[in-house]
Amino acid sequence: MRIASGSFIAALALAAASASAATLPADPLASPMWDFVADQAFGAGARVAFDPRVKVRFPGIAENQRVFPVQVDARGIPDVKRIVILVDLNPIQIPIDYRLDDADAFVATRIKLDQRTPVRGAVQLADGSWLVSGGWIDAAGGGCSAPPASRVKGDWAQHLGEVRCAGTTRAQLAFRHPMDTGFVNNISSYDVDELALTGADGRSLGKVKIQAAVSEDPVLTMLPRARAGEAVRFHARDTNGIEYRGTLTDRAGPAA
Repeated sequence: MRIASGSFIAALALAAASASAATLPADPLASPMWDFVADQAFGAGARVAFDPRVKVRFPGIAENQRVFPVQVDARGIPDVKRIVILVDLNPIQIPIDYRLDDADAFVATRIKLDQRTPVRGAVQLADGSWLVSGGWIDAAGGGCSAPPASRVKGDWAQHLGEVRCAGTTRAQLAFRHPMDTGFVNNISSYDVDELALTGADGRSLGKVKIQAAVSEDPVLTMLPRARAGEAVRFHARDTNGIEYRGTLTDRAGPAA
C-alpha cells in the first residue's frame, strides 16, 4: 500500500478549500475577508445568496466606534430560524448569533467597530440556506481595543449584574457589563455570552450567543411571540459564570 505524500495531502486540502470557497457568491461589497467570515459563520458548503429583503439598518456615520447601533429585520422572509450579525474586519467578527424558536425575525443591538468594515446581517432559513445583506461603514477605529468607560471610571464592579428590561412582544434588555474584548493590556476577556428567553410554559422563545464585540453595557431588542398577558422570563450568563435572571414586563424598570 502506498502512503500519500505530505505535498499530495496538502494539495487535496487546498483543493477542498477552493471547492468550498467556490460555492459562495461573489461579494457585492468586495470585502477581502468575505470568504473567511462566511466559512466561520455558515460552514463549508453552505448555500448562500445575497438578498435585500434582509434589512440591515445602521447609521451612515459611526460617531462613536465603541457604540454603533445595528438592526437586522427579516420579518418579510418566511421560515427564518437564525440571525447572525457579521463585522468582516473586526477581530471578533460575529457579535450576535440569535437562534429563533418562537419569535419574529428581528434583532437590534450596539456593537464595537475596530476599523472601516462591512457590517452584515445573515439569516438562516428552515431548509438550512442563508440570505445575506449589509453595507460598508466608515469608522475611526479602535472600538475593540479601547478600555470600556466603566473601567476608566473604576466603577464597573459596583454596577455589574444590574439589568433593566421591558416588553414582552417587543423585548428589550439592558445589562451593566464591561464586555471586555481581551485586547486591552492587563484586562482579560470578560463578557455576557448567553441569553435565553422562555415563555410562561417553559417553551423556548429564542437563544442568543453574544461575543465581546457587542458594546459595553449591552442592549438587545427582540420580538418574542409572547401570548396575551404571558410572562416572559430571561436567563443570561457571563464568561465568569455569573447568572442574570428576571421577568419581562410591559414597562421599563429593573429586572423583576
